[in-house]
Amino acid sequence: MADHTKEGASGGRDPWERIERRRRRGRNSAVRYLAPILVGLIFFCILYFIPLPYYIYKPGSAENIRPMVEIPQGGQPESGSFMLTTVGVVNSNLIGYLYAQWSDLYELRPKETVRREGETEREYNKRQEYNMVTSQSSAIQVAYQKAGIPYRIDNVGIIVLQVAQEMPAYGKLQAGDIIKEVDGRTAAAASELTEYLQSKSAGDEVSVTFQRGSATKTETIALGQLPSDKDDPVEKPRPGLGVTIGTLQEVRAEDEAKQVYVKAGNIGGPSAGLMFSLEIYNQLVEEDITKGYRIAGTGELDVHGNVGVIGGIQFKVVAAHREGADIFFAPEDWIPEPGQNFAPIPNASIAEEQAKKIKTEMKIVPVRTVDDALAYLKSLPPKNAS
Repeated sequence: MADHTKEGASGGRDPWERIERRRRRGRNSAVRYLAPILVGLIFFCILYFIPLPYYIYKPGSAENIRPMVEIPQGGQPESGSFMLTTVGVVNSNLIGYLYAQWSDLYELRPKETVRREGETEREYNKRQEYNMVTSQSSAIQVAYQKAGIPYRIDNVGIIVLQVAQEMPAYGKLQAGDIIKEVDGRTAAAASELTEYLQSKSAGDEVSVTFQRGSATKTETIALGQLPSDKDDPVEKPRPGLGVTIGTLQEVRAEDEAKQVYVKAGNIGGPSAGLMFSLEIYNQLVEEDITKGYRIAGTGELDVHGNVGVIGGIQFKVVAAHREGADIFFAPEDWIPEPGQNFAPIPNASIAEEQAKKIKTEMKIVPVRTVDDALAYLKSLPPKNAS
């Protein structure tokens, strides 16, 4: 009789060896599939999550201003609209950098050319918010002037925009703080605070009361020695906190029913001044100066109604076109006076070139003052008039 106990059902092989061999094959297969997945994840992280020292500028939005402006006794409903325009600004990663090199609608700018020396991202954003607030103040004043509405200007506080790292205030004050008092003295304007601090000496301590969000805080800060202005060699070092500050103002109408309230959300920068002023003026007068047109534009506005040049106008033209604007107000190109050692700053000409490039039917209208814009609108017939 044959002996079957040695070979048995295994066919001459150890069953544990076969199991171990399957396990090794499984592990090798897992490694083969896992390796490219890990490489892909690493590559994805490099593309999307490693920041580069650039901002990407691109077309932003064109937004109806009417919902942002409230006046107790505002004007009649508008048949058209005024729109502010924005530039989209985002931090760059590698994929954004590569796309910006290819796209005509994207532009790369090194961060050090956009932010001030020593300015952090937070401080840059706070400065842009402050610029928007001051542009709204100028827009309200100009609209009141054109509509014949009496008003006054109240200084309501001092905002911190930047804190020098080597100065004593660093770590105690931060961008966005509202300074209320210094040594028990009410601080209403930046010039008043500067004048008071210059009466002291470096090393003197001052008590600073400020508002941060909803909290009120007080810090005792020793004054440091501010460096001389490198552009003004005559200026001597002086005592100070080492902060860049701005004055917050409120424009108050004598008639409360004509008081203007603006809520623009998180939009920053000074370039919406012209369009805010046109919208506010339209709500203060009886006639509707939009005449049914969708009117976009840009331009920094001073309290005298002058429209200043801005950056990134080519992106704003695209944003306005996408929202179906009929008209786009663009600041006239700035040309230096004879003897001024400055290069021209094009605005309207860039807007016109961009309009041709994207083949828009939107009309580019160069303006130097708010009066230019008002005169142009007055000359228009109502839209779709027979």
